[in-house]
Amino acid sequence: MGQNFIACDREQSLLLPPDLREWLPAGHLALFVVDAAAELDLEPFYAAYRRDGRGRPAHDPAMMVALVLYAYAKGVRSSREIERRCVEDVAFRVIAANQAPDHSTVARFLVRHERALAGLFGEVLALCARAGLVSAGVIALDSTKIAADASGQANLGYGQIARELIAQGIATDKAEDELYGDARGDELPPELADPKTRRERLRAAKAELEAEWEAQREAHQQRLARRAEHQQRTGKRPPGRPPKERDLSGEPPGKANITDRDSRPVKTPRGFIQGYNAQAVATEAQIVIAAELTTGSADQGQLEPMITAARRQLAGAGAPGSPKVVIADAGYWNGKQIQDLMAQGITPLVPPDGHARGGPRDDRAGGLYQHMRRILARDDGRELYRKRQTIIEPIFGQTKFNRRADRFRRRGLAACRAEWQLITATHNLLKLWRATPAAA
Repeated sequence: MGQNFIACDREQSLLLPPDLREWLPAGHLALFVVDAAAELDLEPFYAAYRRDGRGRPAHDPAMMVALVLYAYAKGVRSSREIERRCVEDVAFRVIAANQAPDHSTVARFLVRHERALAGLFGEVLALCARAGLVSAGVIALDSTKIAADASGQANLGYGQIARELIAQGIATDKAEDELYGDARGDELPPELADPKTRRERLRAAKAELEAEWEAQREAHQQRLARRAEHQQRTGKRPPGRPPKERDLSGEPPGKANITDRDSRPVKTPRGFIQGYNAQAVATEAQIVIAAELTTGSADQGQLEPMITAARRQLAGAGAPGSPKVVIADAGYWNGKQIQDLMAQGITPLVPPDGHARGGPRDDRAGGLYQHMRRILARDDGRELYRKRQTIIEPIFGQTKFNRRADRFRRRGLAACRAEWQLITATHNLLKLWRATPAAA
């Protein structure tokens, strides 16, 4: 009796079931994403296309949305990698209905539907709310720094930008003289013209620094005028500390990044990176209920805006209840915002000792420092504050390391904000998938 093996006939006409859905086991993430995409309001995507059907046919937005959601959920954000997966990966082929949109199509879809993709955050949150996963009693707020698609070495000062523009102008004139001689240069074929040149980025960065410098000058002059008008009208010295004397002449200070002008050097535990400050608010079930992006390293001043955004998202998603306790680290301490939240019936737990201890600040804060210390010193206060580590910090770990979303793919604050909201939306989608009985 010979050896017994399962036959492997690669010339067989059909090796896979005729139904695409049977290519994957029941409860697979790809099938769940297809079903979830069918529940989303995709009208903003369809509205971007002609109603009369004329023109070259486009891929169905429902398929493209499901493809983008699944790719981001799996940590695949490169359009070229998505194109390859649509050929080599069975799950991607099931979602794309055995089609293979090229990387240019995927990239253009992300750019064209930037705002609509960001709006999926609220749609997915509504799905989580209907599944009973959103409980807003205790929420946590924190931030993480994500690198921009730019180099820190591309930060140039006003003088550097001006000198490089002059040097490039001289080099261009010399090259054109050698190339064209006495001709105007109009004879250059249009296909050789490149509008996205380094010179244009330098000019834009230079104009931005000049505009910021002019805005600072105007604000300083208006401040001085208001104080002078107050003293002339009342005969008394204006309240508050007088503005310091500043030399507002000369070149604009600061630097601008010529690759991504909105990005800034932000501080991380391992030093500074060129990037953004990504904010997130999450529930005890690690469902993100608000996501925002800022350009500064500091978190101070973001407490009340983020909680307001979270309440707005919860209301839009139809989630029951409202936040009762907000947990944040010492970087979010802001006396006025904490008092405003307390007036709204929300209990903030924010350590006041991140940067200063005791002293006259307690008196100016109306005893708020001592009040917060007493709350956090109690057993129930300490127990609540410990939840911050298990609520919000694992989300950043899963996002930046497990799904490799530690650098934005696009440039500009608006584009990166939309990308961050899409990343957090797919985080919520994964939480919803794991909570479904079929996935379990």
